[in-house]
Amino acid sequence: MRILLIEDEKALARPLKEHLEADRHIVEWFCTLDEADAALRTLSYDVVLLDLQLPDGDGLDFLSKLRAKAMRTPILILTARDKVSDRIEGLNRGADDYVIKPFDLDEVKARIHTVCRRSANQFAQTVQLHDVVVNLSDHTVMRAEQPVRLTAKEWGVFETLLRRKPQIVPKESLEAAIYDYGEEVESNAIEAHISRLRTKLGKDLIATHRGLGYALTS
Repeated sequence: MRILLIEDEKALARPLKEHLEADRHIVEWFCTLDEADAALRTLSYDVVLLDLQLPDGDGLDFLSKLRAKAMRTPILILTARDKVSDRIEGLNRGADDYVIKPFDLDEVKARIHTVCRRSANQFAQTVQLHDVVVNLSDHTVMRAEQPVRLTAKEWGVFETLLRRKPQIVPKESLEAAIYDYGEEVESNAIEAHISRLRTKLGKDLIATHRGLGYALTS
């Protein structure tokens, strides 16, 4: 899962970023709304974590602008504003959840999973392909009833292919799904991840469409 974190309190943002990355998520952290807006124009995110008091503006106004553009990505507000009226305003402007600071890191992680499940309730959380069974909620993979360990980037590639099945996913989209904004990507990186996934999950599970990209087979 790719997460956009917009938070200027480094003492809060850094441990949250590390905690979510330990759960094999990709977290891109920005301290200003301008930086976050530039990232959103370039990449797609699975969830946005939004502080309200930022150096270059109010998070609620930013939230309203995103929803006015018909952006449906789940957005969680992270803020010290604990009045009921503040929570109501945040939810009315389009937030999917409202988390009060200080918060427990595991609670934030659980709320992220909850809003993402809610926004994608049409997509089954357990998926079977050939002899591979995937649980999207806890990131576990079994093949022939044996657990398979995937690296964070392998999981990112596989989950992206799975969520877009049976579509062909361009190499550039897979790169965007697993590498940080502005990070340099080696030319054969995706090919290497695909090769390792085929070794772990079966050589016929992922099809190569020359000049187009990759897709999971039925």
